[in-house]
Amino acid sequence: MEFERILVPVDGTETDEEAISLACTISKVSGKTRVFAVHIIPVERALPLDAELSSAITKAEGILAKAEEIAEKQGVKLETDLLQAREVANAIIDEAIEKEIDLILIGLSYKTRFGEFCMGGVLPYILQNAPCRVIVYHQRKV
Repeated sequence: MEFERILVPVDGTETDEEAISLACTISKVSGKTRVFAVHIIPVERALPLDAELSSAITKAEGILAKAEEIAEKQGVKLETDLLQAREVANAIIDEAIEKEIDLILIGLSYKTRFGEFCMGGVLPYILQNAPCRVIVYHQRKV
């Protein structure tokens, strides 16, 4: 399989580094793959979608800078986007469609809810609605 465009949603969790590294490895094998990282800031319905969320923006810029640093160490140019949206999962799918992404590579941290493993709501939505292939990098249980 060859991919021309890989989208890696990043959220500041431990899986970001591994997901970015894996996307860079896939990119280097092909030699012509573009890698995109996107961070979505969720905006509450009570606020306008373009609300100035300065602390969230500062945090997001740090997350994206770290992703760029990881890619740079591997010799891969990473293109980043910072978006604000009502729903994170919808925004990821919209970004994949807009950028004509071939692969969404998403990290999944090990989380529990009521003592059971939980994927949250974003990943199932992406798996159900992605316009392309999806690879899930699952962090092992620690």
